[in-house]
Amino acid sequence: MAGNMDQFKFKKSLGQNFLRDKNILNKIINSSNISSNSLIIEIGPGDGSLTEYLLKTGNNVLAFEIDQRLKKPLELLVKQFPNFEVVFEDFLKVDVDIYLDKYSYEKLYVIANIPYYITTPIITKVIDEINPDIFCIMIQKEVGDRLIAKPNSRNYGSLSVYAQFRYNISKVCDVSKNSFFPKPDVDSVVLRFEKKLLNYDIDDTDLFFNFIKDAFKHKRKNLKNNLYKYDLVKIEKFLKTINKDLTYRAEQISIEEFVNLYIYLTGK
Repeated sequence: MAGNMDQFKFKKSLGQNFLRDKNILNKIINSSNISSNSLIIEIGPGDGSLTEYLLKTGNNVLAFEIDQRLKKPLELLVKQFPNFEVVFEDFLKVDVDIYLDKYSYEKLYVIANIPYYITTPIITKVIDEINPDIFCIMIQKEVGDRLIAKPNSRNYGSLSVYAQFRYNISKVCDVSKNSFFPKPDVDSVVLRFEKKLLNYDIDDTDLFFNFIKDAFKHKRKNLKNNLYKYDLVKIEKFLKTINKDLTYRAEQISIEEFVNLYIYLTGK
């Protein structure tokens, strides 16, 4: 499909950079380890370069594309593959459950080359609303570094905790800006999210993530300054049990320690 896009006017406002490197396409497919009797959701299929690889797995592919101008190449794929459905709507605004109810599947995958300007909203929606078994995405390298960051590193922050709370995340490969047309300004990375078999025992995850955001609110400030709205006496008492104190910064606290601190603090 990619070869028929010579006259296409790419929209910078939609973050349109179509992947042209077949080696990267193969790495995305191989790392996703797609099993039979699965449903694959693709976000932003573009001209269908990756879509064709997904369809050849034999699984149903449900794609969401915001740009109506891409109907021609994608509807050609619909005619060619009976296992393909494309919805021309904004993924961030659509109720995905309406479409999921039509399918029967054992595993749910989300695979996407995400536009840089809406990376975090898409990741949030996928994790909160779809909660797939496997989530394989290509994103700006800078954001990827934050998603896989570990404690005591400069990239470790609230986004790291949020994503790693439910998923084990690994880097598949780096992707050069030269792998796209048109060429973006920055390099990318492919990440693989695999749902954790055991969830942390938190009753209200929204409140927990608000607590995490507060802890990381000012990166240079310590826990005492960032968590002043909470019971600091109780927080300090817990921190002593892990040989830490209120002078530590959030980036020095692991996800497990944050979970145990929150449970101790709230009793939930």
